[in-house]
Amino acid sequence: MTIKVTKPAPPSDDKRWKLVDVTMRRNGYYGHALIETLHSVQDAFGYLDDVAMQYVAQSLGLPLSRVYGVATFYHLFTLKPMGKHTCVVCTGTACYIKGAGQLLDAIYDRFGVRVGETTPDKQLSVMGARCLGACGLAPAAVLDGAWLANQRPEQLVKRIEEVINDEH
Repeated sequence: MTIKVTKPAPPSDDKRWKLVDVTMRRNGYYGHALIETLHSVQDAFGYLDDVAMQYVAQSLGLPLSRVYGVATFYHLFTLKPMGKHTCVVCTGTACYIKGAGQLLDAIYDRFGVRVGETTPDKQLSVMGARCLGACGLAPAAVLDGAWLANQRPEQLVKRIEEVINDEH
């Protein structure tokens, strides 16, 4: 006896869903491909929304609660649209002792956003990481993929401003 599973249609005609479908098809639509599939969605759309998670759950034959559980457990996934620029501040022990809290305070004072928030103009998202694995660079941050070592609050704020203003 063969059980035929009907794959749902993508939520929209957006061509990025084809990229997600390729990932699921390559893995035989098995549940073990959940993390890879969620990465594919986030790479294509920038974040994981409810519609995307429902589509992935249906396509992989998983309960929606499992998809939400994985998406909220791993800090690399985001459920909200991110800003054009992303600053990740390490909040691990070494970085915190050497001033990560002051870095985050300076970002808040200048840009009005805390960890997990995005500026109203969608220019900057701020994230915290439990540890970036670069304790010798403490306090460390990563701005748009570029590592910033031994940061001082005014230095980090200035660098963020430069990155944002380089586009205007």
